[in-house]
Amino acid sequence: MTPQDIRSEADVFADLARLCRSPGYVHAFAHLCWRDNLVRYAGQMKPEDMQKLFAPDRLIRTELSTLLGQMVQAPWQGPHPGADAVRALIAQTDTLMHQLHYSMPGSLGQWAVDKDGLPDMLDAYRRGAALREPIFYGGESAYIFQYRDLSVPKYAADNAWMLANKGFEIADAYAVVQAIARLQDEKATRLWNASRHPGDWLGVDLLASYTFSEAEIAQRSAVPVARVQAVLAAFTLADDNASFTSLAGLNAIYAQPLLAAGSESVLQFLPYASAEALYESPYYWMMEDKTYRATAAIHRGEFTEAFAVRRLRKVFGDGRVHHSVRLVKKKGELAGEIDALVVYGNRLIVVQVKSKRLTQEARKGNDQKLQDDFAKAIQEAYDQGQSCAELILDGHCDLTLPDGQALALPAPPQEIFLFTVVADHYPALSFQAGQFLKTREHPKVRSPFVMDVFLLDAMTEMLESPLRFLTYVALRARHADRLVISHELTALGYHLKMNLWLEEGVSMAMLQDDLAADLDLSMSVRRDGVIGPWSPPGILTKFAGTRFGNLLEQLEGKADEGLVDMGMLLMTIGEETCRSIDERLGIITQMSRRDGRRHDFTIGVGSAREGVTFHCNPAPKDEDRDVMAAYCYGRKYVQKADRWFGLSIDPAGQLQFGLALDFPWEHSPDMEARTASMRRKSHVSLAPPVVRPVRTEPKIGRNDLCTCGSGKKYKRCCLNT
Repeated sequence: MTPQDIRSEADVFADLARLCRSPGYVHAFAHLCWRDNLVRYAGQMKPEDMQKLFAPDRLIRTELSTLLGQMVQAPWQGPHPGADAVRALIAQTDTLMHQLHYSMPGSLGQWAVDKDGLPDMLDAYRRGAALREPIFYGGESAYIFQYRDLSVPKYAADNAWMLANKGFEIADAYAVVQAIARLQDEKATRLWNASRHPGDWLGVDLLASYTFSEAEIAQRSAVPVARVQAVLAAFTLADDNASFTSLAGLNAIYAQPLLAAGSESVLQFLPYASAEALYESPYYWMMEDKTYRATAAIHRGEFTEAFAVRRLRKVFGDGRVHHSVRLVKKKGELAGEIDALVVYGNRLIVVQVKSKRLTQEARKGNDQKLQDDFAKAIQEAYDQGQSCAELILDGHCDLTLPDGQALALPAPPQEIFLFTVVADHYPALSFQAGQFLKTREHPKVRSPFVMDVFLLDAMTEMLESPLRFLTYVALRARHADRLVISHELTALGYHLKMNLWLEEGVSMAMLQDDLAADLDLSMSVRRDGVIGPWSPPGILTKFAGTRFGNLLEQLEGKADEGLVDMGMLLMTIGEETCRSIDERLGIITQMSRRDGRRHDFTIGVGSAREGVTFHCNPAPKDEDRDVMAAYCYGRKYVQKADRWFGLSIDPAGQLQFGLALDFPWEHSPDMEARTASMRRKSHVSLAPPVVRPVRTEPKIGRNDLCTCGSGKKYKRCCLNT
């Protein structure tokens, strides 16, 4: 679409409103929801089954909610107008929604052109109005089952108020929303099977598959009919949504996504909207009660903090995650407070939570409101976290737990990661953080990780060990300025596939949303009962059951600072390097089993100035640690590396001990003499790797039997490998 073809947003919105009020439009809308929301599959669901959800011409949830909000502004019930009429209405809808996207400030067609005739992205997003496009069209940050399931702990403390004022408890509403979603799946499946796939599907009346009676909901949910009625009353649209007069206006569909269909039935077109309303609407009900407003706000903050602590303890264990840690100066003065602190060896995660939402005025593109909302939701949390991290590193404060006990760190922090966590969906959160967040640098404090509770939930679900979790956090911080994403689930999905691998020369990488398809499927399998793969193919599956995978599993249980560093290094190297390590682990352990002697090999990572020596020892003695340390000192010097690790295993591949050498390389005449006989290499690349066995036994003759046990001569077996 050329700039000359772009229409004003107001004109397109008005045309959409007229279209949505057309006779029979509800049937076209039903087919749009079927086309763009339902996934058909047989047996196990596969990632390719979900690809339709990432199609560029698919209408997303915000677009469908806009159409529904306009449709209900006029009488919408009526007979099916026929396949041709439905086809025409759908075609007109798709055309107008395409025009609407290009009419919005911030879309590609609205960008200014720089001196080279290319779109100037920076100029476009200096204007607050331009942020309306990523806010409206940005990917969903939460899964439907997260909205549904997290609503229960979010409002558990408010049950008394809800029962007194709404006639139901949050568990009742949860059960009703879940029952309607399950019934909708079943009705859609039966309708599809019973229709025998007619040649013109648009002629089929779909409304029955979207309609649910109070009686069947009560039976399916096991909630008393009176409470079912109360839940439906709270989430059923109560008026004609007349105030929704512009795209930036208030659309009541978000708060009340159900439509009345007779005296005892409701229509649900958008299950996602119902789950989202379940999670978000009760808070607004409570805010209208001035006598309860402060209590509701306290409960909301407590939920967010408790949720963050609970999910992090799932990964790191109870003893390493601390809630409400106070930083007290020597004279007893309170210097800061950390909502949640993770302590794992020499790594810390400082977590600050906030519950501020993006206001309606900010969604309209008001520059000042956008920045005000961001400051209250994100900037304040970051500033608090950064200040606490710096105080910890300065060593001028004592850490104190809520019960008054002192918290002693096991080692001086090598790295501190900052998390700012918001309680609700914050549209275009990653994008706004890149635009507005003001940070300050510290050599040991990494770039902040801005997230909502839904991302933290997904991260702790998929990265269930401390090393895997920390490795991803470190990689995400390293690439913070190089990734362009619509939401963080895309980056997490890419990491699970490719270990968040970016070539050194890549200054910017734009990740498409469909990279999260495998993650989406596995989360649905784990949380929503979908039949499919438990884990996405990639870093969680490629080395399962291998020697290298077994070694990583052993390192994941160690919080020793040297082993943490080594584990994080091994988890960030390329796949080919990992396979080479696995192969050579097999060689040295087999050789040690055969001859009972020590065997080693070394990998070096030149660009990062670090490396690892793997040592297999059938019968370790006290002095063996010193022998390996001496070799690693020499290898570190020869490679001119700043970090070097040593790892000792037994012939069965079980971890014995490890060491870490972490200090800047310096020239030394003494070390030059001591390492004169060591083979030198000026550079060892990360991918593909150079993995060089270090011989500690007498040289094998070309015609001797190979020590691997193959029965072949050495020259015809392992000589070339």
